[in-house]
Amino acid sequence: MTKPLIGITTRNGKDADGHPLTALQHSYINAIVQAGGLPILIPEILPEEDFLDLYSRLKGILFSGGGDISLKHFNGSDHPRIGEVDDERDTTEITLMRTAVDEGKPILGICRGAQVMNVALGGTLYTHIYDQLKGALDHAYPGDLRRAIVHPVNVDETTRSAEIFGETLLNVNSLHHQGLKDIAPGLKIAGRAPDGLVEVIEIPDHPYAVAVQWHPEWLTDQPAMQRLFKSFVVASGK
Repeated sequence: MTKPLIGITTRNGKDADGHPLTALQHSYINAIVQAGGLPILIPEILPEEDFLDLYSRLKGILFSGGGDISLKHFNGSDHPRIGEVDDERDTTEITLMRTAVDEGKPILGICRGAQVMNVALGGTLYTHIYDQLKGALDHAYPGDLRRAIVHPVNVDETTRSAEIFGETLLNVNSLHHQGLKDIAPGLKIAGRAPDGLVEVIEIPDHPYAVAVQWHPEWLTDQPAMQRLFKSFVVASGK
């Protein structure tokens, strides 16, 4: 059986000598490989004609984590903690997200990817959760805490996401300081953290469009996270 080509968005950065690079943590690649897909990295520096040509050859797209989305794409409050804004990446990913939503191509969003889904479709973000959501948990656990379980997520049992995970109470990591605020039209809230922050969204009428705020690629020892990646790859292979 031919493995489906899964595009994964990347980040722009620089190496130790200051040379520009395209980067992606191996955890995303490994999660797709383990689920039976063939990962293809999407450089964020391609002109629109080229990244849409690449898009047309893909069977599904994983929108990976990373820096903050520019305020020019949504009605958000400026905050000194906003960082790693990349206009090229924003433009590429928002265009790809809207195209995949319109065309029904399978989508999996992770962390920033969930925020891109919401913003691309007309939603907004908390630009620093702890200062803007009353009673908020600390959702930012950076560095080596990627496998640390820091809070549960309650998944709505009536959603497709509950069927995908096979569980309605998930234990997750947390590596973000921004989060979903006003949810875009057409998106369904499928899961929340204990402080009420939306952590899972989906598009009910789409063949497969699910996004989560945590990083499941670091938790693939959990059966629920394995089912997430597997279901995405299977949907991409249809």
